[in-house]
Amino acid sequence: MRRRHTILLALSACAAVAVPSAAQSAAPASKKCDPNYRGRCLKPNVSDYDCAGGSGNGPYFVAGPFRSVGNDHYRLDADHDGIACER
Repeated sequence: MRRRHTILLALSACAAVAVPSAAQSAAPASKKCDPNYRGRCLKPNVSDYDCAGGSGNGPYFVAGPFRSVGNDHYRLDADHDGIACER
């Protein structure tokens, strides 16, 4: 895919400056992360997460420690202290 650039000429300095078109300068879509965990971006609405290096069978694994701030529906905070996947 070819990138299109709008060329602006700075008349006082006679220099050409490439500026991305409006379509290219749009911010990328923000990641969708499960709001119940902070410090790691866990995909929302997946079947299961387990702590990396633990005895879980996935299909998704995440390394810790990180915060569990809401409903710990993946059961990553075993001792319910607000820290998930701690060793």
